[in-house]
Amino acid sequence: MLKLQEITLVREGQKVFDRLNLHIREGEKIVLLGVNGSGKSTLLKLLNGLVFPDSGAFYFEGERITQQSIKAKETNARFRKNVGLVFQNIDAMLFNPTVYDEIAFGARALGYEDVDARVRNYAELFSLTPHLQSVPFKLSGGQKQKLALACVMSVSPKVLLLDEPTSALDPAGTARFLEMIGALDVTTVTATHNLSIAPRLGERVIILDEQGTILFDGSSDDAYEIGLLMRAGLVI
Repeated sequence: MLKLQEITLVREGQKVFDRLNLHIREGEKIVLLGVNGSGKSTLLKLLNGLVFPDSGAFYFEGERITQQSIKAKETNARFRKNVGLVFQNIDAMLFNPTVYDEIAFGARALGYEDVDARVRNYAELFSLTPHLQSVPFKLSGGQKQKLALACVMSVSPKVLLLDEPTSALDPAGTARFLEMIGALDVTTVTATHNLSIAPRLGERVIILDEQGTILFDGSSDDAYEIGLLMRAGLVI
């Protein structure tokens, strides 16, 4: 479904990724682990077509996605309908006057005819129905997190990219969130450095070291070995 081939990315004179290769298959639930600065967020932005490499190729369902090709209306609409990213900084995603308009924005922009039904469906799913006429910025951190997820899910993506999705949630909210994510029938890639929840986020684990190199890519059964986590800087 998603393929990064020989990706090299340089930012401010520093290599973030050097000839990175990654394949993501339909239906996979992937956990992306790494310390702050390992490139997790940048990798998600690459997969979402928000950042483009200095060399190498990115493919979605066999079609190469480039900075130029994504400008084409048809390609952009197809890609944006199918690949959604929930940012770590939720406030960066919120700009509409009401929660209703926030959830509706993507579906409206992509020309869906059942916008109201989509808004009410995902508002109900994420317990946001009482807040549909509220100002998004006045919601709690946990409610904003749910709103961001509802916004992305309202366009029915095939791929959901999540960047530290439980950072604003309390333990009870985190538990409910993990249940919701587990029930969604989409391919997911979830970036986190929270080892307490990582095993519940996916069966495939990708661990980045501090240089942005893939240190491990395999089953969750083998991913949480203490020596491996120490090499990644995730435990001391």
